[in-house]
Amino acid sequence: MTIDGRKLKILQAIIHNYITNAEPIGSRTISKRYNLGVSPATIRNEMSDLEELGFLLQPHTSAGRIPSNKAYRLYVNKLTEEQNLTKEKLNNLDKKMLKEIGRVEELIENSASILSKLTNYTSLAIAPQLKLSNIKHIQLVPVDDLRVLLVIVTDSGIVKNTILRLDNIVSNDQLNIISNLLTEKLKGKMIGGIGKILEKDITNNMYEYKDILESLVSTINNSFSNIDEIESYSNGITKIFNFPEYNDIEKAKSFISFIQNKENVIDMLLNKDIEDMNNLGIYIGEENMYDEIKNCSLITATYRVNGRIIGKIGVIGPTRMEYSKVIPVVQRLSLDLSNILKRYFE
Repeated sequence: MTIDGRKLKILQAIIHNYITNAEPIGSRTISKRYNLGVSPATIRNEMSDLEELGFLLQPHTSAGRIPSNKAYRLYVNKLTEEQNLTKEKLNNLDKKMLKEIGRVEELIENSASILSKLTNYTSLAIAPQLKLSNIKHIQLVPVDDLRVLLVIVTDSGIVKNTILRLDNIVSNDQLNIISNLLTEKLKGKMIGGIGKILEKDITNNMYEYKDILESLVSTINNSFSNIDEIESYSNGITKIFNFPEYNDIEKAKSFISFIQNKENVIDMLLNKDIEDMNNLGIYIGEENMYDEIKNCSLITATYRVNGRIIGKIGVIGPTRMEYSKVIPVVQRLSLDLSNILKRYFE
């Protein structure tokens, strides 16, 4: 049995109704509410076929049906007519995202907040991974006689600031020379591997400044001891209470507890592969790996700098999510985030 045009229209009507009302719908209501040009009896027969094919479920003994996860997947793949964001919203996105932004982390956190406000769902984001970035520039800036500020700028727009303590006083001229030497030797190197380069290549080949460099190496290495840490953000977690599916307090608490665990958010986003060429991942119900979110849909998109993926943003909510609204917002926000990061650090 195949899905013909009429079945698709009926299924789309049922999905639209459930997304809007969260209630099962019967053939007579569909006939009255949606102008499909067929009788309730015909709709009823088609609904039986759709149920047999696994696209509809009957939650109660009544005649009403609701979409299955399989139906949502078909809807996302074939039926969704994406709603265009208004020009006003599009033009304001950049301004909102850049407002009072001083660091990349603030930009990502602000983006998650905007994403939740625009979609009315819980938003998620992970910040750029420092260890995967390549070094662009290194500068040592004096703070006082025995302390310097190590500034590392990466090609993905991340800036790492660390205070280093020196054993002896080093002049500004010497700090500038060392900064240039470090930049020359480390530029283009992945930041996660600079420890070995510092210990072997630099200290063994920069004889004139070997004593100073050796006193810096251990401190620099220690400053990157937490380099594997990834920062995650979530916003609008309590919006889950807006959906009748989560009127069950225990179910809502399970969802909130899961999202509040940063390791869960990071693992959930990092272990998702982008599904299509539009930089988009859509995971519906059972397609999610965790039991706590198998009644949810997750939509993610990556953001990039210099063509390299450096982070992800996403939205999570019930499977009856407004896909036609959420998908273009997530896509647009990830694109704007990539463009802003590029402009911001060039």
